[in-house]
Order: sequence, then C-alpha cells, then structure tokens
Amino acid sequence: MLVQATYAAIRQAVSPAMRAILWKSLALTIGLLVVVWAALTRIVAWLIQDNAWSEGYPFIDPLAAFLAGAGLFFGLVYFLPAVTAVVAGFFLDDAAEIVERTDFPADPPGRGAPIGTSIWQGTRFAGLALLVNLGALAFFFVPVVNVAVFFLANSYLFGREYFELAATRHGSPETAADLRQRHSTAAWGAGGIVAALMLIPFVNLLTPLFAIALMVHVQKRVAAKSMRARTV
Repeated sequence: MLVQATYAAIRQAVSPAMRAILWKSLALTIGLLVVVWAALTRIVAWLIQDNAWSEGYPFIDPLAAFLAGAGLFFGLVYFLPAVTAVVAGFFLDDAAEIVERTDFPADPPGRGAPIGTSIWQGTRFAGLALLVNLGALAFFFVPVVNVAVFFLANSYLFGREYFELAATRHGSPETAADLRQRHSTAAWGAGGIVAALMLIPFVNLLTPLFAIALMVHVQKRVAAKSMRARTV
C-alpha cells in the first residue's frame, strides 16, 4: 500500500494540476527558511559578541562559531518540519481536493476547513514540530544518533499530524484520530517516508505537497479497508 501511495504522491506533487500550488508552496517554504536563517544568524552573532553569556560555559563560543558556518546550513533541517507544517496548513485543502478529484473521483469529496481552523491546525502542527525538533537538536553533534533521532521523531509526528489533517476532511477530529490509531503502522510508515524525504537537500522543499498527497492516498486506502472489514 505504501509503495503505491508513494508513487501516486510523487506523480501528484509534480503534476500539471498541482503546478500552481507547487510554485506557491516552494516560494513560501523558501521565504520562511530565509526568515529563520536570518534570525538564527543574528542570534549566533549576538552570542559570539556577548561574552557574558558564555562565562562558565566554554562550549558556547565554539558552538556558535560552528553554527555560523556550515553547521547553520545543516541546522536549518531541524526547523524545516515546522516550516513545512505552516506551508501545509496554507495549501492542505487545495492540494487534497486535487488529489481526491483526480485519483478518487467516485468518492465523496472532502470538506475544506474554515480559514480559522486551517490556521489553527497549521500553527499547532508547526508548534509541535518545532518542540520535537528542538529536542532532537540536542543530538546534533552525535553522529548517526542525530539522524536516527530526527528520523524516528519526525516519522511519528508526520504520520500522526499529516494523516489526521487529511482524515479530518472526511470526519471529525475524533474520528480522524481513531482511524489513525487503528492503522498506526500505516500512518507511521507514511510518516517515515516523509521524514526520509526531508533528509534529502533541496528535494525536501517538496515535502508539504508530497506529504499531503501521500496522506490523502493512505487515508483513503485505510478508510476503504476499514469499510470492507465492517461489511464482512
């Protein structure tokens, strides 16, 4: 199921029908990353200049110097999940509607959330992603472990949040959460695919649209499976 859903999500993310949303999502993702990068560079510069903060903490100055160089580029990866969550909140309904209309034309269409609800969902998701990845950042300097922690934490986070965002278009948040819990393996596996994509430089900028398309497919397939199980 996940293999088929992944291929379908890749096809949808670069399809002509999705192209306008693709360019807008890329622009918003890059714009937000630039803002985050600018804020981080200012914080790092302040840490380096203000030696009072580093008194008694000799690791701060070399850490700041490292982040100011190549480390800052790689450190942005830990902020990318929160950025993509914001972007997904903006384009969820438009992208999901295209996937449902083109790949599941016989199914009842999902209901788009009110703008206030969409903003709240995106903000909550972004906040969770930021907290989770700031925690994972503690392992930044531990080779192999840092990648493993990032991957596992975001696999669960993406599997839960993106799945429920897609499923909420067809029911209440409680129903979406229940469906995800009953198919947690599929949701977590799909989240792992999204987390793996996020580790690939530049390709990870496609994460919001790919994740939406993937989770629509996964949600549709597990919902159909649940329906068949109830009718047997």
